[in-house]
Amino acid sequence: MVFEEKMILNGEPEDEEEEEEEEDMVDPLDTVRDKCAQAEHCIHTRAKLEDCESRVGSKSETAEDCTEELFDFLHARDHCVREIYPDAVASR
Repeated sequence: MVFEEKMILNGEPEDEEEEEEEEDMVDPLDTVRDKCAQAEHCIHTRAKLEDCESRVGSKSETAEDCTEELFDFLHARDHCVREIYPDAVASR
């Protein structure tokens, strides 16, 4: 009982350093994807996606969606990532 009281009073040492490090960690894939999203071809496909989103968002009822434009942008961005890290994806 005394040991438990000491644990309650003193508490466990907190791992504040570990928590701070985890918060500061950035996924390198996100960094590369952001960089690739700014590439010339990706800017073109992103503009098409944004135009589609604006068009669809301005209509109250529409069957149109921007799936094709989204996939085109993601394909262009991922192709750029693949060029930067060619060995990151296993060959089939």
